[in-house]
Amino acid sequence: MTKLLLSLHVLAAVLAVGPVTVAASMFPKALRRAHSAQDDSEALAGPRTLHRICRVYAGIGIAVPVFGFATASGLGVLGSGWLITSIVLTTAAAAILGLLILPAQDNALTAVQTPGPGSAVHSAARLAVLTGVFNLLWATVTVLMIVRPGSTTGA
Repeated sequence: MTKLLLSLHVLAAVLAVGPVTVAASMFPKALRRAHSAQDDSEALAGPRTLHRICRVYAGIGIAVPVFGFATASGLGVLGSGWLITSIVLTTAAAAILGLLILPAQDNALTAVQTPGPGSAVHSAARLAVLTGVFNLLWATVTVLMIVRPGSTTGA
């Protein structure tokens, strides 16, 4: 059962977190492009689609920690330092996505439709930084999941 849970955990991470990291990373550039072509309604299609991908896959991404906790429980590693660190980093990444990135994308889409000097460009820069932090947190969690400090498996 543990192997099945671990497989589901890894698949959920790849299939849910992967699209969010890519779409969130692409959003700032698409937003800048839409801002520079303000009269072109089709230019907004890109950032809108990327934002939708982020929202949908963020919801699906809830499966990652659910399967992760089930796997960790089955392996008896819930108290391991590397796992606790991963849980804290995952919580931070989820908070950045849910509380900062997704609302900022919403606001940026509204701002790019409103004529004004550079508000969408400022939003794009801020989103690029937030997305970079989000991606760095996920990369760190991925490394911790592979290396598992203190592991006796020889990894």
